Amino acid sequence: MEVVPVAYDSMGVRSMATFVRTSDVTVLIDPGVSLAPKRYSLPPHRVEIERMNQKWDEIRRFLAESDLVVITHYHYDHHDPNDVEVLNGKKLLIKHPKEKINRSQMGRAAYFLEQLKNLDVEVEFCDGKNYSVGETLLEFSKPVFHGADSRLGFVVEVYVDDGRESFLFSSDVEGPNREEQLDFMLEKNAETVIVDGPMTYMLGYRFSQKSFHSSVENLKTLIERSSVRKLVLDHHLTRDLRWRERMVEVFEFGRQVGVEVLSAAEMAGVKEDLLEARRKELYKKKN
Repeated sequence: MEVVPVAYDSMGVRSMATFVRTSDVTVLIDPGVSLAPKRYSLPPHRVEIERMNQKWDEIRRFLAESDLVVITHYHYDHHDPNDVEVLNGKKLLIKHPKEKINRSQMGRAAYFLEQLKNLDVEVEFCDGKNYSVGETLLEFSKPVFHGADSRLGFVVEVYVDDGRESFLFSSDVEGPNREEQLDFMLEKNAETVIVDGPMTYMLGYRFSQKSFHSSVENLKTLIERSSVRKLVLDHHLTRDLRWRERMVEVFEFGRQVGVEVLSAAEMAGVKEDLLEARRKELYKKKN
């Protein structure tokens, strides 16, 4: 199995776009990319905009290679409703647009589905379902909270097993900081896991100390009680320049038991470039 982090926050954009290839099927999970409209009271820097356009071009290239497209929820860093032509001819496995969903995402889902009407696409709602393609199994969790509660809606987690290797994609669980989010991870017992991580850049504001503590403990539980050997922490977490310092307990726990903890950029073999977290610095430099 090949797992390719295509676009992530550690690469300079808001995204969790991930490509998976097995001997049976190719899958692109969450083909979206965006930027924070405001950070440090500043709009996106020119460098961020250029990076976003570059990453969208990369996502489009991987979409062309993909048999299946997965959309775990309807935030714009996980899907793009305004460039749907790239989905023509694809089979889409998407979060249910009306069940276990908040009002905002329900409206976005309805708009997205409306844009698909004139395309040749096959759409299935994947919540809690299993799909088999040859020897490859794709399994989706039941909807779990986007974060600590239902305020930001629900997401589905994704598990892929080709009979030799297994991979789990958390989507936006912000941690995981809830047991329901962790349960699917433990049940699936994947060797490679990508987790969006806690929102430490909003710690004490929109992300509580209690949620942060739960996230750290749950990640340690995942390391201790599953077969994970590569644990990727990114997305919400890598909007914080101090993310490694914040997660030192997880890094140390992983080292003790031989689990590699790293960013998506590191997994992809590219230099980390936390552009959003560096926005203030970018504006201080000469253009």
